[in-house]
Order: sequence, then C-alpha cells, then structure tokens
Amino acid sequence: MFAPRLLSHATSRCLRGAIRTSQSPILSQLEAGTKFAKPLGFNAIRSIRTVRPVAATRTPLACNSNPLNACRQSPIIQQVRKYADEAKPNGKVKKPRGRIFRAVIRTLTTLGLIGGTLGGALVCFFIYDATTYKEDPEAIDVPVSELALNPERGGPKNLPIARVLVDDDESEGKGTCKHKPKLVILGCGWGSVAILKTLQADQYHVTVVSPSNYFLFTPFLPSATVGTLELRSLVEPIRTILARIKGHFLQAEAESVDFSEKLVEVSQVIDGEKRHFYLPYDKLIIGVGSKTNTHGVEGLEYCQFLKTIDDARKIRKKAIGNFEKAVLPTTSDEERRRLLSFVICGGGPTGIEFAAEIYDMLNEDLIRHYPRILRNEVSVHVIQSRSHILNTYDEALSMYAEERFARDHVEVYTNARVQEVKQDKIVFSEKTEDGKVVTKEIPYGLCLWSTGVSQTDFAKNLATKLDKQTNKHALETDTHLRLIGAPIGDVYAIGDCATVQYNLAKNIMTFLREIAWEKGKDPKEVHLTFKDWQTVAQRVKKRFPQAAQHLRRLDKLFQQYDVDQSGTLDFNEFSELLGEIDNNLTSLPATAQRAHQQGQYLARKLNKLAQVAPGMVANGLLDGDLDETYYKAFEYKHLGSLAYVGNAAVFDVQGFNFAGGIAAVYLWRSAYFAQSVSLRTRFLLFMDWAKRALFGRDMMDL
Repeated sequence: MFAPRLLSHATSRCLRGAIRTSQSPILSQLEAGTKFAKPLGFNAIRSIRTVRPVAATRTPLACNSNPLNACRQSPIIQQVRKYADEAKPNGKVKKPRGRIFRAVIRTLTTLGLIGGTLGGALVCFFIYDATTYKEDPEAIDVPVSELALNPERGGPKNLPIARVLVDDDESEGKGTCKHKPKLVILGCGWGSVAILKTLQADQYHVTVVSPSNYFLFTPFLPSATVGTLELRSLVEPIRTILARIKGHFLQAEAESVDFSEKLVEVSQVIDGEKRHFYLPYDKLIIGVGSKTNTHGVEGLEYCQFLKTIDDARKIRKKAIGNFEKAVLPTTSDEERRRLLSFVICGGGPTGIEFAAEIYDMLNEDLIRHYPRILRNEVSVHVIQSRSHILNTYDEALSMYAEERFARDHVEVYTNARVQEVKQDKIVFSEKTEDGKVVTKEIPYGLCLWSTGVSQTDFAKNLATKLDKQTNKHALETDTHLRLIGAPIGDVYAIGDCATVQYNLAKNIMTFLREIAWEKGKDPKEVHLTFKDWQTVAQRVKKRFPQAAQHLRRLDKLFQQYDVDQSGTLDFNEFSELLGEIDNNLTSLPATAQRAHQQGQYLARKLNKLAQVAPGMVANGLLDGDLDETYYKAFEYKHLGSLAYVGNAAVFDVQGFNFAGGIAAVYLWRSAYFAQSVSLRTRFLLFMDWAKRALFGRDMMDL
C-alpha cells in the first residue's frame, strides 16, 4: 500500500534534481560528451552554487530496476569537484614534478649541507689553530726549592738524594702532592701506565723513572716494521699520562735498590758522563720489563730483535736496504736470493705477526714499486721449537695459521732448534716424523730473533740481594704482588719482570694454624674433618685465587686424598693434596694483558690504602700485613689471545675460537684500537690505516 507511494515520491525527487542539473550549461556540455580544452578556472567553479543534485548524496531505491537510473549524475559532479580542488586562484593547475627532478634537488641539498658543514668545521679549526700559537710569553716566576737545585748527599755511596724535585712547587696541585707518600715507579710499560691511569689524583707524590719518555703500544710493533703503521702512532708521551695525577718523570735508568734506607740508585748519561743519584721512596713499584731470551745461541749479534721502537726502525731500514741492493746489476742471483730471504726464529705471536706483515708487504707493495722478479725470489721462513706455531693458542687455531702460511708459501719448520747464527746463514736442527734429527742451513738477508723473554740486568742484580728469590727467570712475588724477601708492603713487582709464586704446600702451616689453635693441638697433629676441609679450602681460595678452579669439587678431593678412609685428612694427606694443586698451577703468561691487569689491581689497592691511612695513623696501625687486611689478592683473568696471520686473524677468547679473513682482521684491529691509551693515538692509527688503503705503504728507509 505504501510502497508505490514511496517509490513515486523518490522518483519525483530524482527527476527534479536532474532538471536542475540540466539547467547548468557546464553540466549540459559534460552530458553531451564535450571535453574541456583546458581545466576550469577558479571563477567558473565559484559560479556553480546551485548545482548539488540529490543524486550525488542520495541513492534512489531499487536503482538497478528503476528506469530513471540514468538521472544519477554523481560521477560527473565528482569529476568537476576534482578539477575544482586542483585549481589555483590564478587559474593555473599545479603540474606534478618528475622523480628525477626531485632526486636532483635532494642530492644538491644534501651536498650543500655536507659542504657547508665541512666548510664551517674547517673555519672553526683554523680559528682554534690560530689560538694555539703563542708569541712573547710573559715571564713567570716559578719557585724552586734550594734542595732541588743542591740536593743533600747520603746513602751507602754518599750520592745526591733527590728528596725534592725541581717542579714540586711550580703549581698548587704539585705543591699539595709534595707532602704525600712518595710512590716511585720504575719503567713505563703496560703495567706502569695502567697504574697511572687508574691511580686517584692527589693521593701520592708519583715519580716515574725510565730510559724512554714514552709508552709503547707493543702489539702493533710488527706492523710498524713494514710501514703499515708509523712509529709515532704507537707511542704516547709519558708526561701527558702523568699530568692527570700531577706526577713527575725522570729520564734515567735504575741501577739498584737499598731496601733498608728506601733508596733507588739512578744513573743518567749526560755528554758521555754517567751520573748517579738516589731517589727516596715510601712505596716502590718495579716494572722494568724484560729482554729477549738468547737461549745461549751464538751469533745473535747478526740478528734483529723486536722489543723497542729502535728495533722496528732498524728492521724497516734493513728490509728496504735489501730490496734496493737486490735490484742492482752487480748483484748475482745467489746473492739476490739471500738478500730476499727472511728468517724468523720463534713461532710465537710476535714472530708470526712479523712474518704475516712481511708477506702482506711483498704482495701489496713490493710488486708495485720494484721489479716483479723480486717477488718471485722472496722467501719467508719460520723456525719453531715446538710442534706447532702459536702453541699457546688452541690447536685448531695453530693448524689454521699453519695452513694459511702453507697457502701463502711461508715455510714453517716445527720441532726445530737453532744451533748457530752466522753472518749470512742460520744453522738449525729439525726433528723429522720418524724421529731423526737433520741439520739444515738457510741463507738470510734479515733474521728476526723472537724466542721468549728473560730477566734484565737490573732484575738479576735485585734478585741476588734477596735470599728468598729462587727463580732464575723473573722476580718472585706473592699473590699481593709484593716482592718476596723485601720489607713487606714496601716493594711491588709487576709485568714481564715478575712472576707470582704459587706454593700452597709451603703455606700449609698458615692454613692449619687457626684450626689447630681452636682444637688445642699442634698443626701437624690436626685431623681435618670434611667441615674443617671446607673452611680451609675457603682460606686457600682467598689467598691463592688462581687455585679456585682446582677446588671446585671439595667432596671428591676429600675422598680421593683420604687414603686410610678414616673420614679425616691428616697432615701428610693434606700436604699431598696441596702439592698436587701446586703441580697443576701454571705461571702467568708474560703478556701485556697480564701486566695491564696487575697495574690496575695495584692502583686500586693503593687507592684503598690511601683512604684508610688516616685511620691507621690515628690508631698506630702502621705495621703488619696491611695489604691482606684491607684488600684481596690478585686474580688474573685471561680474556683471550689474538694474532694476525696475513690478511686474516685468529681469536682464542675464553674457550671460543674464531679464525677468519678480512672481517676478522677488522675485529683484530678494533680490539687493539680500543686499548689505545689516548685519543691522539687512535686518530693516528686510523689515519695510518686509511693511508695504507689509499696510497699503500711507504717503501722508504727513513
């Protein structure tokens, strides 16, 4: 009933909307199919005010069956509105820009920003640089103590005693430190620098004594021998490091130590004359390093070493000189092959990295600057006394390095020992697989001797003064790094010159004394129950932290050494247990990593002792074992070992082994880059690597 009426009403409304739409001339042209020659102007669009048909907003009922469906004009109206939205007030339509044009604009903008930033930075740099030039400095009166200019004499040899230094009063900070305990550090290697960078300022009057006035970053020494890195990129002035703690530096050499009067005898060569004086101390730290071990082989005067900057400079000059001699027309074929023969005695990290650097230089730079025949006649040989090179690394990494060298035609002799070094050849014996010993000779133009370390003359002389020093290779210290035999708490030794003594069996009475006192028995008559054994084991771990890994299963150890199955450990059984742990403990490696950790440990302990010193003075507690009372024993934590093997590197890090190519090389660089001691050295290292990549190595014998 209502449906026809509603349909009629909707139809009439649609017809009325269509009639209104048809009255517009513009829409009539659209319906007739006429195309615009150009987009509608803004004024034309504004004139369309009454044209809003119902069909654009309302949909007729049953449009699919309605005969008046043709009256729907919404698509046309929407098209008109589209043109209206895109139109501008001036009658022009915005044209879209091409992708290439937009990309060019963005590129030019980016380049402009970069160029502007760099230009601004350059201007700022020149402004700063201009402020660094000083002209006509004003005269400053610096107070100097009379004792610094004319020191008193004394000591066993009646030498001048430098109780006051010439720069003690030049600043307020140094004047404050003048009255602090005197801390004397011998050497400026890894351990000493770690102390200087960790020690708190204004706690000690610090004086460093060393023949060289710089710290040398030794892991990169092989790279400096072939020009991959410049020598100055490996060193940092020691005075720069000392500035933070207001310390002093004396470029001299330590001769001996008088422990009773706390004096260090120091010598200095001036104009060929050797002058001696004493330097007093309250605490002395010995970090004089080591020298290369000769193993009693004759003829080492013909070899090169790699311990100092001068050694690296000599090797570089020698190698370049041999290349130049090899291209002379007067050089015979045999002589040329000898000049181009490199022999490395020692398959440790230093020798292997040097061999790798030599190989890189031959492949990357020699063929670019010298006749190609030289590359064909160059030979590199490594002589190793052990069964593998890099024998302290995981066996898989050693095998990788050997395979890498075999592929690069670097000849490796294992189970071989050098018998004699002559001026033009090296004689060595090699043990073959069938057990026979064969003597061989290799002509050489350059021979590097890198076969471990031994004591310096200063360390040897010091050990002879102390009866408790029994090690022939290094100074012995306890687990608090105190020099054994010296007055307790006064003298410490760190780095390559020292080794920590692990002798648990000799300290058995110390471990048993407290328990024996509680039981009222003689320590030798004490029988340890399992509970007593747990208590003693904790004391052993505290005093000898490195033994903790051998005391993990206390129950098994107790059962193993309770021979009579009595449920207790008597004195002999306990002694045997500690002796077995002693046999399993190994000496700490003579590496930069160990020296660095010892330096940090010692600096933290000295900081702690300086903090508690006022209380000790007030209570009269100046004697006794203060180190053990206020600080824990030293515990070495091996973080891993790295080695460069020629456009590749190997990593032995806490049980995780990794070896690879260029990616590993960048990781190797990053690890040592992070350990550099200053921003200056990091910047120089980065510039050297960039220079090598862009221009190659400098093949000059400067």
